[in-house]
Amino acid sequence: MTVIASCLYQSGHKVCDVSLPEAAPPTETDGFIWMGLHEPSPEEMAQVQQAFGLHPLAVEDALNLHQMPKIEVFGHQLFVSAKSAKLEGDRIIYGQTSIFVGAHHIITVRLGSARAHTQLRAQVEETPQFLRQGPDYVLHAILDFLVDGYLPIVEKIEDNVLDMEKQMLVSFLEREQIRRLFRLRRQVILFQRILLPTSEVASKLVHLDLPSLDPEAKPFFRDVFDHVNRVQGMLTGLREIIMSVFEASNLLEQQRQGVITRQLAAWAAILAVPTAIAGIYGMNFEHMPELKTQYGYFVVLGAIAILCGILYWRFRKSRWL
Repeated sequence: MTVIASCLYQSGHKVCDVSLPEAAPPTETDGFIWMGLHEPSPEEMAQVQQAFGLHPLAVEDALNLHQMPKIEVFGHQLFVSAKSAKLEGDRIIYGQTSIFVGAHHIITVRLGSARAHTQLRAQVEETPQFLRQGPDYVLHAILDFLVDGYLPIVEKIEDNVLDMEKQMLVSFLEREQIRRLFRLRRQVILFQRILLPTSEVASKLVHLDLPSLDPEAKPFFRDVFDHVNRVQGMLTGLREIIMSVFEASNLLEQQRQGVITRQLAAWAAILAVPTAIAGIYGMNFEHMPELKTQYGYFVVLGAIAILCGILYWRFRKSRWL
């Protein structure tokens, strides 16, 4: 059975557990059922649909793992689709949490998400004054729980990029590190595509009058909206940092190559002096007056040494050596 927890709450307190075959919205105005399902089968979802009168299109979307975050109204019920995220290595793995909200029920359906709501449910049950408000306040707690999971992911990626930035200032980035930068950049771009519709969902919860939502709950959803925008801003900055690290790495590499090129050119110029002079006297012409000079050998060596010394001094002064 994929029902992780299914409980009846009244006046802010847990009354009893409710099994799936017996599940039905309570008739009391202050009571509601909070049911959590993890990767249910179509047959189980059909039972839930029949028990709570869920719209078939919403049920179909809840079983689709590749659904983007959205919010839809079906009569007096609200359907919200959100994404959970988890960082594995350099890759962000996404799960889906679909939420059905009615006047007396809230049902969560998790697909591909290993982050259970057990701890969240325990925290909410510890605040009866919060739980007493109804399913819409539980909806806020679930969305806030999902969005709060985004921040550690961004911070971890940011730490990885900053570590590569420190290494870049000391030595060249290896080919695999450059590939990793682009992998992280791709993950950031994909994450931004998830956050944009998530921000739209939170905005609608704040600004629109929706069924099964208490107008007094809007400040809570505004907090979720602010958290999403904060993560969006961090991702935009992180994306710029990744590209700046890559560009700075290229500039430093070009600078180091330029230094090496200047050093090689300076030594080539210095070595060109004895090479040129030796080349002239190595032509083996019969009539070369300098060859019969008594001290010509020492004069030529001295001239070579002086010229090479002058060139070396000039290159050192110009910081080419």
